[in-house]
Amino acid sequence: MDSQSVKADATVTFGSRGFDAGKKINGRKRHLLTDTLGLLLAVLATPASVTDRDGARSLLPAAAGRFRQLARVWADGGYTGHLTDWTSQHFGLVLDIVRRSEDVRGFHPLPRRWVVERSFAWFLRSRRLVRDYERRTDTSEAVIRWSMIALMNRRLAAQPHQCAVLPAG
Repeated sequence: MDSQSVKADATVTFGSRGFDAGKKINGRKRHLLTDTLGLLLAVLATPASVTDRDGARSLLPAAAGRFRQLARVWADGGYTGHLTDWTSQHFGLVLDIVRRSEDVRGFHPLPRRWVVERSFAWFLRSRRLVRDYERRTDTSEAVIRWSMIALMNRRLAAQPHQCAVLPAG
């Protein structure tokens, strides 16, 4: 689970945009929950001013209800605090916080966290997702789902078709 702040276009209403002070972005924040392959399980679009913990409190109930086998969620340091206790009490989920090592400088892929970061990179291949152009947050979420569906369709179409061979008889 992770979030990404993106700039909002002029068409985005002021009620559904916010300012992410950490990244200095005026726009929306996309909260994603992916599986271990990086495929989308749940998405939530909020104003960028919403913290990661508050976004997770809205995202996790719907995901836990739909994916009953979900048992462990990896997240970054933005999800620390009472959220780990809250997820275990309400949903029986283990929220593992993957922290950066203090002695590492520069870019270093973190275990399990790179999966959701790669999903964000896949979304940015769609020009429409580089910036948020949608007036409503549910439309923004639908465009993200549509982009993931297109990605999965391209991968399925690229697979060689294997015909089942029936025994001669």
